[in-house]
Amino acid sequence: MMGSGSVMEGQAVSHDVTPGEVVAVLADNGYEISEHTLSDGTGVLRIRDPESGVVIRGVLEDNILFLTMSCVSVPREKISAEAMRKMLSSNNGISTSSFQLYDRRDGTVAITLNNFCKLQELGSDDFDDILSCVEFLMVDVMAARELVGELL
Repeated sequence: MMGSGSVMEGQAVSHDVTPGEVVAVLADNGYEISEHTLSDGTGVLRIRDPESGVVIRGVLEDNILFLTMSCVSVPREKISAEAMRKMLSSNNGISTSSFQLYDRRDGTVAITLNNFCKLQELGSDDFDDILSCVEFLMVDVMAARELVGELL
């Protein structure tokens, strides 16, 4: 019988992961990290790969690290049904990430590629998950930029 507040045997115990812990993992693996806070109080990480110069934005919310990278911004009318079909196709070469569209203040639409990982105890498995998520996004964005460039 379980008492109040006990943990079932074999169940992972998670703690609230902090942005500082995520920053440490990424910085220890060669990424350049800067942090800033949006007007709503959301902390955003700017993750830059020094070799390629590629920049990813990251937000940690409830132990989930959300990552996004902008592929291109285009006028709304440039996004055709055919372009959307190819972006959403299961055989478009984008294996682990997903596209999202964001309206920008200047009237264009940002086409982004996104990925996420769920963090638990910030042990070695989570370190691997963070690094894999970033690396998969970087690989996918190269294919995505080519795909989007061809379509638009």
